[in-house]
Order: sequence, then C-alpha cells, then structure tokens
Amino acid sequence: MIFKLFTWPIDTLVMVGKKVKEEVDKELYDLEHIQQKLIHLQMMLEMEEISEEAYEQQEEELLKRYRIAKALEQERLKESLEEHEGR
Repeated sequence: MIFKLFTWPIDTLVMVGKKVKEEVDKELYDLEHIQQKLIHLQMMLEMEEISEEAYEQQEEELLKRYRIAKALEQERLKESLEEHEGR
C-alpha cells in the first residue's frame, strides 16, 4: 500500500507520457492525416497561397512521414499475422 503511494506520481507521469507519445505518433504518422495534409497543400499551391519552393519542401516532409507511416503499418500487420499464426 505504501509502495503504491510513493510510486503513484511516477506511474501517472509514465501513463501521461505514453498517451502523449501515442497522440504525437498519431499526428505524425497517421496515414489519413498525412493524405489530408497533402491534399490541403496541393490546394494551397493551386490557389497560389504558397510558393512552389514552400510546396516542395512541405511535400517532401509529408512524403517522408507517409513512407514511415506505411512501414509502421506494415510492421504492425506483420506482427498481428505472426501472433494470429502462433495461436
């Protein structure tokens, strides 16, 4: 009981940290989110709200994130299939 009393603040901090990481990962590596940002970026270019140079820089960054997100998705799928086959 006393142990839990002393570790509660640390446990809470760890839990909050994990939740923040999940949200950041979702923001950075969510495929749908990245696709929407790419569409929005394209629209901004077509409406001349950003320069071609700014477009290319942002597009490059989004495409890097997209490739990482796709690799993460494939890794999760592979792990899920391995778990399912192991049963």
